[in-house]
Order: sequence, then C-alpha cells, then structure tokens
Amino acid sequence: MHGLVNRAIQSFVCNTYGEDRWHDVTEAAGLGFSDFEAMLTYDDDLTDAVLDALSTELRRERSEILEDLGTYLVSHPAVEALRRLLRFGGETYVDFLYSLDELPGRARLAVSDLILPAMELREIRQGQFSLTCAPGLPGFGWVMMGILRAMADDYGALVMLEHAGAHDGAEVIAITLVESAFSEGRSFELGVRAG
Repeated sequence: MHGLVNRAIQSFVCNTYGEDRWHDVTEAAGLGFSDFEAMLTYDDDLTDAVLDALSTELRRERSEILEDLGTYLVSHPAVEALRRLLRFGGETYVDFLYSLDELPGRARLAVSDLILPAMELREIRQGQFSLTCAPGLPGFGWVMMGILRAMADDYGALVMLEHAGAHDGAEVIAITLVESAFSEGRSFELGVRAG
C-alpha cells in the first residue's frame, strides 16, 4: 500500500480522535512504529491491521470509518490540496462526477507511483448515476462515498448515495442528484492566495 494512503489514515485519526488514540491503534495493530512515511510502500497487511485495530478501538464498522476518511480528505483544512484537485473537475457537481474517470490520471501527475482504481460513471436517467470503482484498493468505494458526500456539500448540491455492493470485485455507488443548487456551497478560486 502506498504510504500516502497510510499517512492519510494516520492524519485522519490524529486530527479527528487525537494522537493518543492513534498510538493505541498502532500498538493494537502491532506495527512497532507510529508514523507512516508518505513516499514509502507498505505491505497491505499493515493497512488491514491498522483498519481492524481502528474499527475495534472506535467500535465502528470499517465501512463507516472509510466513509468518514473520505469526508475528512475533502473537508479538513489539513488536506485542502485534495479538495482543490477535485474542484478542478468542473463548475457543478455533475461536472465533477463526469471528471471522476480522470482522477486516477490526475493523481499520478501529482504522485507518479500512486495507483488509484479506475472509475466509470454512468448516467442511468436524468439525475441518477452509478459510479463503478474497479478493484485495486479494498474499501475504496466507501472512501469515495465520503468524498462524494463532502463534495456535494462543497458544491451546494443535495444528493442521496448508496453503496450498492461489489460486483466481480468492483464496488458500485448509486448516486441520486436531488437538487443541484440546494445551498450556496463553499467558495473556490483557481489561484491560491499567498500569505
């Protein structure tokens, strides 16, 4: 597993539940260390052990934790860069949805050895979509649920999301756009302000 993935989990836990809780999780997972290096690669079993320990520590399902991780990745000020990357997908939430198939390529431009699962958006009928996340990162569909939910808030859209399960190893998310301009949404500027 790419270190950025593990580092994201670490940041999520530290910023949401505190560093003491993170240390409890790493001890329960038997890591032997407490800080992941973002540019290293780790055995997938370490990530599984951390997620299992976190699930036990928080007394929550792994899917709920992964969805919260996705929300954190878009909404927390410590990881603003990902929100900016995603907002380049378009002016509306629907534009953003259609840009998701480009996300793995955009991620590789930023970090060449970060491989995200391919995604395919299909419009079922007006306002109803399905997003298929190819196999590759276990639980990635749940992380995308959190990202989709947080980005809907970011754009001011009202959506209903449902994780429709896995089919042939790919995770499917059902997306219903109830209203595209439900609220004002967060401001976004192309340029980053200095200072």
